[in-house]
Amino acid sequence: MSVGDSLFGVHANALQLRSQRMAMLASNIANAATPNYKARDMDFAQALRLAGDGTSTDSAVRYRVPIQPSLDGNTVELATEQTAFAENALAYRSSLSFLQGRVGTMMRALKGE
Repeated sequence: MSVGDSLFGVHANALQLRSQRMAMLASNIANAATPNYKARDMDFAQALRLAGDGTSTDSAVRYRVPIQPSLDGNTVELATEQTAFAENALAYRSSLSFLQGRVGTMMRALKGE
């Protein structure tokens, strides 16, 4: 366990993974009209475990299985992607707030406040 792990807990890894997932979901939304585009998502819990072990999180990325497949082979379902994006953004903000609070506490301690 590194010093960063003890100071920030899982939130440092979580923030990085949430950012990666947000980019993946944004790509899905941007490609909603692209024929044969396959929507991807991250199994966040698995990715967080893998990151905590120091291994690659690539195996946590999965292709999304659509509820109603499109005739052009595109698997993006906008409602699903937008909901996942909003939930992920909220969790990202929560981790960021925790880290900001922790850094603020450390800064006050260093200043002797």
